[in-house]
Amino acid sequence: MATQKLYAGVKLREIRGRLSLTQKAFADKLGVSLPYLNQMENNHRPVSAAVVLALAQEFGLDVTELTVGESERLVSDMREALADPVFTASNPPLADLRLAASNAPALARAFLDLHRAYRQSHERLASLDEALGREDIGLKPSPWEEVRDFFHYCDNYIDAVDRAAEIFAGSGEPKRDVVRLAQDLLRQRGVSLHYETGVPVRHYNPSTRRLVISGQAQDATQRFQLLHQLALITQNDLLEATLDLARFSTPEARDIAKIGLANYFAGATLLPYRAFLQAARETRHDLERLADLFGASIEQVAHRLSTLQRPGAKGIPFFFVRVDQAGTITKRHSATRLQFARFGGACPLWNVHQAFETPGKFLRQFVETPDGVRYLNLAREVSKPAGAFLAPVRRYAIGLGCEIQHAPDLVYSDGLDPRGRFEPIGISCRICERMNCHQRSVPPLERRLRVDPNTRDLLPYEIAD
Repeated sequence: MATQKLYAGVKLREIRGRLSLTQKAFADKLGVSLPYLNQMENNHRPVSAAVVLALAQEFGLDVTELTVGESERLVSDMREALADPVFTASNPPLADLRLAASNAPALARAFLDLHRAYRQSHERLASLDEALGREDIGLKPSPWEEVRDFFHYCDNYIDAVDRAAEIFAGSGEPKRDVVRLAQDLLRQRGVSLHYETGVPVRHYNPSTRRLVISGQAQDATQRFQLLHQLALITQNDLLEATLDLARFSTPEARDIAKIGLANYFAGATLLPYRAFLQAARETRHDLERLADLFGASIEQVAHRLSTLQRPGAKGIPFFFVRVDQAGTITKRHSATRLQFARFGGACPLWNVHQAFETPGKFLRQFVETPDGVRYLNLAREVSKPAGAFLAPVRRYAIGLGCEIQHAPDLVYSDGLDPRGRFEPIGISCRICERMNCHQRSVPPLERRLRVDPNTRDLLPYEIAD
């Protein structure tokens, strides 16, 4: 497996600032010289194992905070952006991107914002989206993209909202009836609850204080929607304070984010952090058993597993993805080194696409990314019926995975041979380094091509070394 030196200068400076220590005092506590600390804080030297151990012993730091986080996500996003044909010159080496993400994350985010603005402008012009003559055209991210990136760079974990949900859930025992608690609290607020057919999944009228939830929705969906509305009514101050800190650029983005935060509260109430983490470990992350214990859907359980990133009490780092039947990613999050493409779909070699062929069954797969990191990947098709014969059924496939060293902690690893075949997957064809992938859709934009009209192999071109 590929190894990578740990450069965490920004994180070290954040820790020192949080502790209000001078560089000399911090260096003394870590048992290193002042020049050595200065070099680590400026990413001229990697963080040594001795320093990592000292951080854990002296300050109780969860050392996983130093490894996977915003830096890796920025590197992945910059690689994808730099694969755009607009960058005709040679791309910066990966080491330079890592230095930029570590030393100047604000500059890296500004570059990504600029590329996104260029891409939006290009797409608008290409689609003739009334670009000419419109005065309201701006090069801002769409509200949906802005909110997606907010959760992405928060590691999909919102501490204040998560803890508030856990407090509401009380002891957080799996059999604790949080639905009854929610119903009682809404009743105290003068809200009447009704379950009806032929209505939207959820509708609340603030004037009459009447909440209607579809009686045709699945039980897990009904519980989730009830808790979502509870968050909007009883946790509004917390949600608004969180939105104030996020500083979204448009009212639309703020409104979408508020829905996302209410969803987060609902999921964290239905699956309280500590109780869910304990149950996940005891069941070896058996999604079906966890869904039964907490009255949730398999998708809700899988998504929640990927958010267990509370400092000092982290679960297994998972990646989670949801794709539709066209292969478009509709949800994505990763607490692992694997990062998803910001544009386009998932690698076609992932078993998440095959899940549509075997509804109701789990598919297991060992995969390896171009950087040599290996994962256990789990996929399953999920359907969301509307409760009527002629009503449309929404179908998705979800993928959940972790790095191979955590596989023994998952029941899904039983019976699999870790010495077997690892499917060589990528992140996006545009930046994938695989030389002979039979499913490649477009050439890698970081490599030169050799074309011989007299020869045809898997691809009509060869990728130069």
